[in-house]
Amino acid sequence: MHRLVASAGLLAVLSVPAFAADATVDVPMTAPGFDWTGYYAGLQAGYGWGRSEITTTEGAPFSITPDVDGGFVGGHVAGLWQFDQAVLGAEADLNYSSVDGTAQSGLGDTFGAEIKWFGSVNAKAGFAVDRLLVYGIGGIAFADIETSQTSGPGFDNTRTNVGWTVGAGVDYALTDKFVVGAQYRYYDFGSENHEAPAPFSDRDQSVKLNTVGVNLSYKF
Repeated sequence: MHRLVASAGLLAVLSVPAFAADATVDVPMTAPGFDWTGYYAGLQAGYGWGRSEITTTEGAPFSITPDVDGGFVGGHVAGLWQFDQAVLGAEADLNYSSVDGTAQSGLGDTFGAEIKWFGSVNAKAGFAVDRLLVYGIGGIAFADIETSQTSGPGFDNTRTNVGWTVGAGVDYALTDKFVVGAQYRYYDFGSENHEAPAPFSDRDQSVKLNTVGVNLSYKF
């Protein structure tokens, strides 16, 4: 009788690990968080404001600074790679712009500046918490900028400026494919020289711009 009880007890002890192993296999695993690694394409739109500085390069020294503002809309592509919670990548964007402005001189001339389009090629680095990504961004910026002046007769001239940009933003993955976000950027498009016909003076024109915008991206 004692041998029978001991055998039954030994069998019960030996069966516990096997039962535990089976139970572990049957327990469902927790679903992993959102993975930001991938390629993206999307659209963005927003509002920009800033200032243009126009300085003559011949004749009497003169400068004037029209304030500029307006909307923009464009598209972007990006590639991101996630390492634990760190996210690194690159992004390029191009925007159609209605950012412009004018200022009047003391002589009554109207000076204007207009950003017809602008874009950038950037490095991007951020910190991910599941579907939320907070990031910084910066790189090379470029813009098609027009300078103009009206003084009875008038003229306008357009050049492509190259400068730099830096900013920050936040993205949120609504689904495994669609991401929405908001972003702030600062642009310094540098300075370009514009040749003007007589009786106007040649000038350098620089533009600095702030933008805020929203974006929608699709993850491939």
